[in-house]
Amino acid sequence: MGNLIKVLTRDIDNNAGNFFLDFENAQPSQSETEVWEKVNQVLTEAKVILDDLQTYKGAGEEIRQAIQNPNVEGVQEKAWGAVVPLVAKLKTFYEFSQKLESSLHCLLDILTSVDSTPTQHLEQKQALARQFAHILHFTLRFDELKMTNPAIQNDFSYYRRTISRMRINNVSSDSGSEVNNELANRMSLFYASATPMLKTLSDATSKFVSDNPEVPIENTTVCLSTMACVCKVMLETPEYRNRFASEETVLFCLRVMVGVIILYDHVHPAGAFVKTSNIDMKGCIKVLKEQPPSSVEGLLNALRYTTKHLNDETTSKQIKNMLQAN
Repeated sequence: MGNLIKVLTRDIDNNAGNFFLDFENAQPSQSETEVWEKVNQVLTEAKVILDDLQTYKGAGEEIRQAIQNPNVEGVQEKAWGAVVPLVAKLKTFYEFSQKLESSLHCLLDILTSVDSTPTQHLEQKQALARQFAHILHFTLRFDELKMTNPAIQNDFSYYRRTISRMRINNVSSDSGSEVNNELANRMSLFYASATPMLKTLSDATSKFVSDNPEVPIENTTVCLSTMACVCKVMLETPEYRNRFASEETVLFCLRVMVGVIILYDHVHPAGAFVKTSNIDMKGCIKVLKEQPPSSVEGLLNALRYTTKHLNDETTSKQIKNMLQAN
């Protein structure tokens, strides 16, 4: 069952964060194995996706040359030859977002089912909770990388303009048929978002709630708020933090905490920032601000710009001030 340690009730009044979520080593029990293996395939691909995105250089120079030399066929062909394989990668990233959505549904099905409380699910199904955490970690990491890489949208815009011109001129695009018009429209919407993977997960979580009316919405929101709570306690409590085998786990926990806050804010009717919220937002923001700024700026931005209720009148001035960009 992983590393469950009962401690520090002082941090959590309602007893929802008094266990350690073993993000590093939790292994699936027999009852979890089928779903775990299915999701694990997607998480294995996630590592490849992040590597590909990290090394995505774009075709900026070739595109610049093509725009400056519209009548030089060799230059046009060079730009097209550079962009087509990149768009194939962007297509893979987009299609992966749909696999991620499907994995999230599988995990939520189990972690919010009515046969146990959300806290019991998280405590007893640590391997699946760990996979949920890995999905959130991937999502925030993908969006951080995408946000700092303008080449992605530039390449795709150039591709679409060129395909459009080819159609008008009745020129065959050969390998350009990789992405048909309908798919290109969906990809455009996906990449137009500042945080496309997070938007995919937020929409998927909202859809999960509306598609499963027999599951009380509280099962989903309590599952998310408990994870946020457990991450916060593990990060601010030396007895827990010292158990992490790697400093990377700290950043992992921070990303997961921010991810579940954003999902909660999209799913809960009143959001994460109201006084009655099950998430201690001030405590979570404080934990973020205690880390080196370079490692958390992207996460603070995610809270600033991808939550739904931050700017509501019900959000306290103190929280708004804490999240103001310096």
